[in-house]
Amino acid sequence: MDRTAIIADIQRSSVHDGPGFRTTVFFKGCQLNCAWCHNPETIAFEPQILHYPEKCIGCGHCAEGCFSGAKVVCGRKMTVEDVFREIELDRPYYGSEGGVTLSGGEPLCQAAFARALAEKCAAEGIRCAMESNLYAPWSAAEPVISRLSLLMSDLKIWDEEQHARWTGASNRRIRENLLRTADAGVPLVLRTPVIPGVNDTPGEIASIARFAAGLSNLKYYELLSYHPLGLSKAKALGMEMTEFEKPTRERMEMLLDVAAEAGVPVRINGMRAETFAKGRDV
Repeated sequence: MDRTAIIADIQRSSVHDGPGFRTTVFFKGCQLNCAWCHNPETIAFEPQILHYPEKCIGCGHCAEGCFSGAKVVCGRKMTVEDVFREIELDRPYYGSEGGVTLSGGEPLCQAAFARALAEKCAAEGIRCAMESNLYAPWSAAEPVISRLSLLMSDLKIWDEEQHARWTGASNRRIRENLLRTADAGVPLVLRTPVIPGVNDTPGEIASIARFAAGLSNLKYYELLSYHPLGLSKAKALGMEMTEFEKPTRERMEMLLDVAAEAGVPVRINGMRAETFAKGRDV
């Protein structure tokens, strides 16, 4: 089993990648190429340098490491033990809900390492969750998923042709794997990033919500508003990336109601539907 991986970043004190207080391990490399990617620096499998020329102070010490943040290296080879040493620093703060989240990029692109890290967390009594696109073969995904306390996965677009257009791959394997997660007995949060002009229609969201309603291990279905956070990072990498409009609150409210009609618990941007609804008149 591979005990090394290329890790993009380890984010401590995270409260957005699963329940409670978490340590998020971002893996480098992804099989998809979503047009709206939030973390474009994690798509490539090799280490990269992000350039932010506006931060350069002209110190002349580039070779020693950039102290101003004008040059940021993303991606370093780490062992399970290296990663776990950083995880342990947060252990006192996990409480009854927190833990570790494997994210990316796509953790299942380095599945052997993801499994080894999940096993290490389990052996140490630390809950381990994963954010995954589930595009990997089930033979690679299952050994990791079976060791998790929670799986968070996207079904970005229902229409298979449109999914391929906007992400670079069919969603057929993703749907099949989502169905298999019920047999694995791991609680599932299914999510859809809402991208105006791509998937923000009642038909798309209703189809995904009805699919979600048939998943026996579903905790809830979550709609996530598009945010252009990835644009500045793409620019720093010299990548071209499309800028989409942010969905309006009214659009998100309408899609919330559409999803709820399928009979599934729905959240928006981490908020329960009832909490989000309280702000409708604000």
